[in-house]
Amino acid sequence: MMSVSASLPVSLAAPQSRAAAGDAAPAARSAETDKREAAAVAAEVSALASTDRQVRSHEAAHLSAAGGLAQGGASFTTIRGPDGQVYAVGGEVSIDVSPGRTPEETLSKAQQIQRAALAPADPSSQDYRVAAIAAQLIQQAQREQATQNDPAQGAEGGTRQLQQALSQIAPRTDPGQQINLFA
Repeated sequence: MMSVSASLPVSLAAPQSRAAAGDAAPAARSAETDKREAAAVAAEVSALASTDRQVRSHEAAHLSAAGGLAQGGASFTTIRGPDGQVYAVGGEVSIDVSPGRTPEETLSKAQQIQRAALAPADPSSQDYRVAAIAAQLIQQAQREQATQNDPAQGAEGGTRQLQQALSQIAPRTDPGQQINLFA
């Protein structure tokens, strides 16, 4: 019996070491898989963090250049990363693109809109569309200014032309004299 009992621990130990040796390969594979998964998660988190910084910087450039034309702050489209953190993956800044009360105001406003749209280092296609709208506003304001400055055009120009003509007439102090102007 002694021999059996002496061999029992050996026989029990042998299957355990074979089982441990057999489990070592799956354990090694599992550790390697865990390392790959951890590396993939780290890469995804790094990419999300980079995108977040770019998006926030992009929108901050719009806000800075827009000044008082910005309607509120930036709003962001976000996702939750594998680490549980929230990352911005898109954003927008609403800007007032309505014309001003005067051509001069419209021109100034449109130029600021254009600067705000093109402020980021990497303008998006939407940024270029807003800049194009601003360019149209600039052209419209310049046309209106040209119309106002042309004495033969518009009521403002007609008034200036009339004022110039009247200023060239020497005032007469003769009582009862009148000048009739018919348009």
